[in-house]
Amino acid sequence: MTTPELMVSQWFNTDQEITLVGLRGQVVVIEAFQMLCPGCVMHGLPLVQKVQQTFSADAVRVLGLHCVFEHHAAMTPVSLAAFLHEYRITFPVGVDAAGKDAMPKTMEAFRMRGTPSLLLIDKSGTLRAHHFGEVSEMQLGAEIATLLAEEL
Repeated sequence: MTTPELMVSQWFNTDQEITLVGLRGQVVVIEAFQMLCPGCVMHGLPLVQKVQQTFSADAVRVLGLHCVFEHHAAMTPVSLAAFLHEYRITFPVGVDAAGKDAMPKTMEAFRMRGTPSLLLIDKSGTLRAHHFGEVSEMQLGAEIATLLAEEL
């Protein structure tokens, strides 16, 4: 699958527009989540927070993607800002741009089935793993280590 670009309407925790093309040379971990998703809050977000703390920011870039496909009235940018503050999420988080139907644009482009979803992109910008649901820390660590060891 050719890796689509992120389609983000607003970024949090960064002053710059982030593109996957601009992150070439780094392994990129994207956690697609919703604030009201129990699996995201209990498993997905804590896992990528641990990734951010474990790996050098120059080697592995962690991004969040807030994908609103339900409960639109409750998932406002103001609510998201409070959520990120309360859960001490410091990595950049983009709000997936609204699509034609309920499915946001990036979520649709990557054919995500729901949240939590984790995307793992290698240094050349190729999507190498796409996980839906809970991912074990050991599995993700091994996948990241494999991608870090590869030549660009």
